[in-house]
Amino acid sequence: MNDVIGHDVSVRGQEVIRAERLGKTYSEGRMQTPVFDGLDLSVNTGETVAIIGASGAGKSTLLHLLGGLDLPTAGEVLVAGVRMSQLSDAARGSLRNRTLGFVYQFHHLLPEFTALENVMMPVLLGGADVADAQGRARSLLESVGLGHRLEHKPSELSGGERQRAAVARALVNRPACVLGDEPTGNLDDKTAATVFELMLELNRAHHTSLVLVTHDRSLARKLDRVLELREGRLHALSHDQV
Repeated sequence: MNDVIGHDVSVRGQEVIRAERLGKTYSEGRMQTPVFDGLDLSVNTGETVAIIGASGAGKSTLLHLLGGLDLPTAGEVLVAGVRMSQLSDAARGSLRNRTLGFVYQFHHLLPEFTALENVMMPVLLGGADVADAQGRARSLLESVGLGHRLEHKPSELSGGERQRAAVARALVNRPACVLGDEPTGNLDDKTAATVFELMLELNRAHHTSLVLVTHDRSLARKLDRVLELREGRLHALSHDQV
């Protein structure tokens, strides 16, 4: 039987992200559209979590709230123990840059910059010097198999290469957690499997938590936990149910 996720859900290690009684309602004139209400989630260090659900269930909205890209209308999100709602926009952005990494279905690499420059960007925004940023970016790009493509711009990379560069960018600030919104959804099956395995390999190497929204249930089964967002709540699924 499926279980609705509550406050006591945890697997191992220190808590990285906590959502407490989370609610989100969109308003348009007098119309109120609730996405979810009273949603709870806990993600621990090194844990991998898949979030699945029907189109329109609110999976991307949830990921944006967990990452502090949007604020809930009720409840609270804590990242590394810090309540996101109590921070200014600038402080929230700084915490996000230090603590979280993001990978989207579309890579969102800046077209005018090389792969190396794109991956350096979060480090530079965090205040590090160019040499440190370059060293970290180069090392990660080499680890994802792009050491020979450092000076290539996104238009000169294949779809899989662009997404691997996006994974490197997500990890360059050594985040506690990476949030992925259909990170392999724009790739063919073979390339998607390669990028997904790479993300799991880097998860193990860097002890970085992963929270991935995915429609691919075969990939979801490879993560520690699978949660289904349904009727505004998260339901735990066994791997046999996925």
